[in-house]
Formats: sequence, structure tokens, C-alpha cells
Amino acid sequence: MEKTDLTKILSVSGEHGLFRYVAQGRNGMIAESLLSGQRKQFGPQAKVSALADISIYTTEKEVTLREVLETMASKLSQGPAPDPKGDTRKVTAFFDEVIPNYDADRFYVSHMKKILGWYEELRTHASLEFLEEEKEEETEATEEKAE
Repeated sequence: MEKTDLTKILSVSGEHGLFRYVAQGRNGMIAESLLSGQRKQFGPQAKVSALADISIYTTEKEVTLREVLETMASKLSQGPAPDPKGDTRKVTAFFDEVIPNYDADRFYVSHMKKILGWYEELRTHASLEFLEEEKEEETEATEEKAE
């Protein structure tokens, strides 16, 4: 299975599940549901977040969603995650292991449940192996050219 590019995996406010970016349309963006495979157009008013841009607050710094998903995959041996609709204590206990220093004042159980759902969706319909981010490599190449 090919690696997942988290810059192209999107969460759209008000929509169930994750979407894969397909193309820029005349009146917005076209994305495909990971769950159903159906394509949908989202207008400029849609609140869209790429998973690569999401971070979780900890007591020291912010941790990228990618790091959290990789830690989850490692702890679970790429197996299924706890049920996001299950016991809240089990969900929080799981995240106590995955991100022991998460900021409880800014990282809520609802966020944890959403991440568990995303993990399962990626595990089932994409891949838990992620493409390396090219931003760092591009920045280094640009700096070398400038010299």
C-alpha cells in the first residue's frame, strides 16, 4: 500500500470522515471521501484542515498529529484503536500512554475521540505510513541556492 500524504488528507467541519484532496475546482475544492469514495465539492466557506497542519497541545510544546498517529500505530502494532464511542476512561487512559504530557485544559476527550476515528479511517482506507514532509528539504535547497 502506498504511503499517505497527510497534506492531502482533509477534515472538513460539519462532514463525517476524512477526505482526500483531488483538485481545485472553479467554485472551491474537490475532495473524495475515504469512506465512500464519493467526490464532493467544497466551497470557499468550508472549514477545511489538512491533517498535516493539526497539532496537539502538551505541557511543553505542540506535538504534530503525524507524531501522535505514528505513536498510536507503534503502541497498537498497527492494529485497531480503542472504540471512540466506548468508555471515556479507556479513551483517556489510552492517550495518557500515547501523549503522557498532553494539556488537559486544551486537549479534550472530544478531540481524543476524533483522533481515534481518524486513526481507524486511515488504517482501514489509506495507510499509517506517511510520506516525509518535503518542506524541510525544500527550505534547505532554497537556502543553498541563495548562497
